[in-house]
Amino acid sequence: MEPGVQEKLKHLKDLLGGYDGLAVAFSGGVDSTFLLMCAKEVLGPRVLALTINGPQIAPAEIAEARQFCESHDISQLIINMPEEIFDSIADNPPERCYICKRGMFTHMLECIDGMPLADGSNADDGKAHRPGRRALKELGIVSPLEEAGFTKAEIRTALKAMNLPVWNKPANPCLATRFPYGERLTHEKMQAVDEIEQFIRALGFAVVRVRAHGQIAIVEVPPEDREQLARPACMDRIRERIHEKGFLYAAMDMDGYKSGSMDRVLPDDTDEKINL
Repeated sequence: MEPGVQEKLKHLKDLLGGYDGLAVAFSGGVDSTFLLMCAKEVLGPRVLALTINGPQIAPAEIAEARQFCESHDISQLIINMPEEIFDSIADNPPERCYICKRGMFTHMLECIDGMPLADGSNADDGKAHRPGRRALKELGIVSPLEEAGFTKAEIRTALKAMNLPVWNKPANPCLATRFPYGERLTHEKMQAVDEIEQFIRALGFAVVRVRAHGQIAIVEVPPEDREQLARPACMDRIRERIHEKGFLYAAMDMDGYKSGSMDRVLPDDTDEKINL
């Protein structure tokens, strides 16, 4: 690792060493995996991985998080999100992320009886509009990666040096981000979108979003993958899967995947843009 990254790593471990014990909000993604592994190195058995399960979380993400903790001998608590939290975001308002984060992390804090709780926010997150971060600050959730100055790229570099294959795992935000603000969220809709995305990933697309606009499912892949997606045989298989899951229309976003595409309807200066 570069000297600058090594310095940040030392700073991070010094921060973690200041805790008698620490719970880490662990999704299995790049940031929380790095934080969890560093916390385990410093705190040993005094670290707890805290994973929340809910209808907006892809089941494969929960399974991967569980498998990771088991393979690295890390204590893990998987918490089911109370239905009332989902009910509070079911109308999918623009402030959904804030409401959801506040509800989930409040519930997580209640489950760890005063133990400090850390999340994987990094230095890049402060440059984007992420309303969920406001909820974390209000609840006193600590963000050691951000405090140590780690960027997303540096986290991936460090994970690669640690020989952890998650270093190049694509981001996979919650399934609620696949729906336009104002469209009511249901367990069934999110399950359908998740199953279509899993199907498309199995065809060889590492990054995919299925944006559900009523009866229309719009498939987004990175611009460089559009040609592969547009092959008739590929499109036919995806179209059939989309119809099987209850959508009347199947389409491809000709612009290609773009982070935050559902936020285009929001004013440029809104605090609710989350870039997912």
